[in-house]
Amino acid sequence: MLQLKDLPDKAILEKFASRYPEVDINAVMQFLHLLGVASELSLGLDKFLRRHDLLQGRWWVLILLMREDNFMSSPSKLAEQSGVSRATMTGLLDGLAREGLIKRIVDEKDKRQTQIKLTKQGQQKLDDVMPDYYQRLGQLMSAIDKEEGEALMNVLAKLKQNLTIFD
Repeated sequence: MLQLKDLPDKAILEKFASRYPEVDINAVMQFLHLLGVASELSLGLDKFLRRHDLLQGRWWVLILLMREDNFMSSPSKLAEQSGVSRATMTGLLDGLAREGLIKRIVDEKDKRQTQIKLTKQGQQKLDDVMPDYYQRLGQLMSAIDKEEGEALMNVLAKLKQNLTIFD
């Protein structure tokens, strides 16, 4: 993912506005700031997970499996829940299986059907990561109080509802 480190200031955006009169400078600044913070959060999470020998995609798969009552799911459901292609999910699952964090279980009646199961080693990996993750997440979010957190959730929900404008 491209990381925009040098966000434009108001003067630069005013230059753009002289060429593109549709520009709402405040809206662009707010959007770019939000995008920048989201990118930095993702990079921070990547850095944290690397210390635990994980990548975000693999970590999310382990979490999705842990959410299931029987710690099992199909590759296609995992792909759908993760928002990735089936091919990408196959790559994630291959890496997790090599590390012994998941196990593929082939259906005895229909050999084409496979379920993915979180192994004890996979659960242990989450047990090692999650307390540290939750502690750090709590520290990060302690920068805002309860009311600010609720306001943030409301603003983000409004923006999410409007995302279809990019379709």
